[in-house]
Amino acid sequence: MCGRLAVTLPNDAMAQIFAASPANNLPAVPNYNVCPTVNIHAVFNEGEGRKLVPMRWGFLPHWYKKLNDGPLLINARAETIAEKPAFRAACRERRCLIPATGFYEWTKTEEGARLPWYITPKDGEPCVFAGVWQDWEKEGERIRSVAIVTTGANEMMSNIHKRMPVSLEPNEWGLWLGEEGKGAAQLMVAAPEDRFQAHRVDPKVNSNRASGPELIEPIED
Repeated sequence: MCGRLAVTLPNDAMAQIFAASPANNLPAVPNYNVCPTVNIHAVFNEGEGRKLVPMRWGFLPHWYKKLNDGPLLINARAETIAEKPAFRAACRERRCLIPATGFYEWTKTEEGARLPWYITPKDGEPCVFAGVWQDWEKEGERIRSVAIVTTGANEMMSNIHKRMPVSLEPNEWGLWLGEEGKGAAQLMVAAPEDRFQAHRVDPKVNSNRASGPELIEPIED
């Protein structure tokens, strides 16, 4: 599962990191509480070079007649992505990179309270998640939508959640984008144990209306 992000890098810095041409309508940054159904940053390449563009976080299968015509597909499971009707074509033909500074997950107390954690790379570099995208059009409305690919959690992450997003290193970006031939399936694995770190953050991030840099600041357990 990956259902909330923080994105703090400037748009021009993201474009430079990925050697991508940026769109003019990219989401505003910084955003410390990026929620599903909003536009997020994505990098893709359809043969004309990499582009950094906004995509709606919430994949829309072609058979949806309206935005809420079925489940909100914010994640695609690596184990079944190649077989699921919603994702199988996108997995072969429309893969993208999702940049972020970090992401949130939750644990629960015995009383049922949700305790948020912020997970970010140990080296301070951005997260880059594997994604799949699709254009959806109904009655003249055209939306480019995306889902983040997830896999079973590594040992560190499993203490918080049983799944985690597929995280890609710079030398893997080209293969995932289809720039280096076939073999992207081998990338859909859990990150090494030493890639990420996690700390508790204030429960006010539980609200999708919360904002500000204090959302990612560590608090005492």
